[in-house]
Amino acid sequence: MQPLFIAGPCVIESAELLANVATTISDINKRLGTDIIFKASFDKANRTSIHSFRGPGLEKGLQMLADIKQQFGLKILTDIHESCQAEAVGQVVDVIQIPAFLCRQTDLLVSAAKTGCTVNIKKAQFLSGKDMVYPVEKAREAGAKDVWLTERGNMYGYNNLVVDFRNISDMLEITPRVVMDCTHSVQRPGSAQGSTGGDREFVPAMAKAAKAFGATGYFFEVHPDPEKAKSDGPNMLYLKDLGPLLRDIL
Repeated sequence: MQPLFIAGPCVIESAELLANVATTISDINKRLGTDIIFKASFDKANRTSIHSFRGPGLEKGLQMLADIKQQFGLKILTDIHESCQAEAVGQVVDVIQIPAFLCRQTDLLVSAAKTGCTVNIKKAQFLSGKDMVYPVEKAREAGAKDVWLTERGNMYGYNNLVVDFRNISDMLEITPRVVMDCTHSVQRPGSAQGSTGGDREFVPAMAKAAKAFGATGYFFEVHPDPEKAKSDGPNMLYLKDLGPLLRDIL
């Protein structure tokens, strides 16, 4: 199975940012023969602080993602937090993502499945890989033809995540497409005075370790200047480093 790549900014900050990242992704696709799926969120509904930047919202955000799809010809992935968002999102994107904290929400899974889009379910920080058979079952029985699972670490202590790479092997028994979220897995949740900290220097190692355990996909949040990003900056990869890392993985 060919490796799958997902990349993009954590949240939609501006049309200029989306175009900047999409240009780089398109260039990488041409150079490496990849088909990177463009990721960005229209609303970060699970931020640490109520004062955190959330994004442009559903209507404006979907229009911006549709513009990227039309201009650059990229496949699009975004996440939903409420079942009422699924129908509108499904008309624009190729992959609907279910956030880790919400992966057991039956109505959310069913509504995503009914769109006909691929459904990418992120494994919760409080579940094992084997537990993910049940969210996948919900999505498949609701009509989803293509369901992916994504590993993003487990919470074993305060303000930190640990990745048990055996989860990848366990989830490959459930679905053939298991993605390693190489950037969210190096988060330090809530450790930065009301926002999430992280250790981006470990992102390449996360990707290579996941490959050794059989991962069939890789997820990277990227930004031209992560230090100025409005969400998840400390764990995001510099956009300029994406191409060389994908070349190493390939």
